Amino acid sequence: MYNLVISLQVEDLISVAKQSGLPVRTVQTWFRHRRAQDHPRLTKRFCEASWRFTFYFTSFFSGVTLLYDKPWVWDHTLCWLRYPQQPLLPALGWFYLLELSFYCSLVVTLPFDVKRKDFKEQIIHHIATITLIFVSYCANLIRLGVMIMLVHDASDYLLELAKVLHYMKWKRVCEAVFIVFAVVFISSRLVIFPLITYHYYVTKFEMFFLSCLINAFLVILQLLHIFWSYLILRMTFGVILYGAKKKDARSDTEESDGSEAEDAAKNK
Repeated sequence: MYNLVISLQVEDLISVAKQSGLPVRTVQTWFRHRRAQDHPRLTKRFCEASWRFTFYFTSFFSGVTLLYDKPWVWDHTLCWLRYPQQPLLPALGWFYLLELSFYCSLVVTLPFDVKRKDFKEQIIHHIATITLIFVSYCANLIRLGVMIMLVHDASDYLLELAKVLHYMKWKRVCEAVFIVFAVVFISSRLVIFPLITYHYYVTKFEMFFLSCLINAFLVILQLLHIFWSYLILRMTFGVILYGAKKKDARSDTEESDGSEAEDAAKNK
């Protein structure tokens, strides 16, 4: 079946060459350049990764600066002290607004960004995140919301840094950063995140409708975390154990089999 598809593509290439009166190699080169225009250039991928690294790095360490001296970070039972009449600190309000604005911008620019294999999962993730930020702000769940944001940002900037290093061809440093990212991602998303959300949203939150809504979207996020953890572990073990070619598990879609058809046409 695979050889049949290749042969049909080669026949189409030869047919176009005959109709246009051009050599097969010229038609082949044109199609190759045309297809290359649909693939993101290295400069675009580097700029996108650099911009996201800058945001996640700034967001994470800004959150650490805001929260390190808050007593309810170290004693989570204080998150519910005098709830829901809890004053909103201006700094936390601005932090919430910054995160909401960023994820809204990701939704707007998603069609123009580098296309990844998990494009649909990204859309689901962004919608769930925006909904959770908005609902938690309306329910005055700022304290828990900021901690959950911080847990997510803890690994994101490491991934973007690994991408930047990969594009710069710094292989050894890239691999070291990626391993650190894998450890932080799995520990924060599969251990810390479920512990926080289950204990406080399920056992403490008494507003039934909002509780069901928030928990539903938190479950969606957790399912995405499990999916991405699987991709990360598969790529990590592939590199460490089998020496597989390292690349982003969410890398842009590879070229189609048409390139092999073009190569086969060279021998015609």
